[in-house]
Amino acid sequence: MNTKVKSIPMRQRLTLSLAGLLVLLLLWAVGVAMLKDEVGMAGMFAPGVAFSSLAELIANNQLTMHTLVSLKRVAVGLFWALLFGVPIGLAIGSSRKLETSTSGAFQFLRMISPLSWMPVAVMLFGIGDAPIYFLLSFAAVWPIILNTSAGVRQLDPKWLMLAHSLSATRREVLLHIILPGSLGHILTGLRLAIGIVWIILVPCEMLGVSSGLGYFILDTRDRMAYSELMAVIVLIGALGFLLDTLAQRLHRRWARGQ
Repeated sequence: MNTKVKSIPMRQRLTLSLAGLLVLLLLWAVGVAMLKDEVGMAGMFAPGVAFSSLAELIANNQLTMHTLVSLKRVAVGLFWALLFGVPIGLAIGSSRKLETSTSGAFQFLRMISPLSWMPVAVMLFGIGDAPIYFLLSFAAVWPIILNTSAGVRQLDPKWLMLAHSLSATRREVLLHIILPGSLGHILTGLRLAIGIVWIILVPCEMLGVSSGLGYFILDTRDRMAYSELMAVIVLIGALGFLLDTLAQRLHRRWARGQ
């Protein structure tokens, strides 16, 4: 029996999303209130104090540079992940032998936490942005490889047969059939990669750099400015939500075009 899931209207979706955020905010406030008696400084983590500190930090322009630096690192990490991940995924998806020979090694590497490579990255690349770029790229490349290869494998063989019957070159097949047919899966891999990179970013920015949202969290901890710490955590969540929304809309736009 086939059942179709009814789509939710945009206004209703927005209402439900706002309701979910309000519930989360309420749980945050209740949790802080319950801890106040046992933990004296719990009040510094309350929603009202955090949002007040966030507004003050934004008004004083103290977070702009750190936010831009973090977004730049994310962009560079995703660039290198796409540069390596898409061609590797296309190659694996096009060859069963290559897929079989690389699956074990790739699964082994994929299951290693990117943060485990932090000491190695520092020894190889030194202190600065280079080890962060390496760690972010390493974390982001796997969903791109896997989704790209899956996109190639789901292509209709009839299109490839038609291309070969018309004597299309490999370049023409790649540009006009394989890439367009796999683009939806590539965008899905990119969305997953954004989520992973955004989570890995904060601990990576604690590698001795002097800028970025992760560095700012360490700075607030050292200054015991806990309300500012919570403000940055809220900002990180909001920026991550916006990045995921942009990736989701990009995929929906592609789907509508299809």
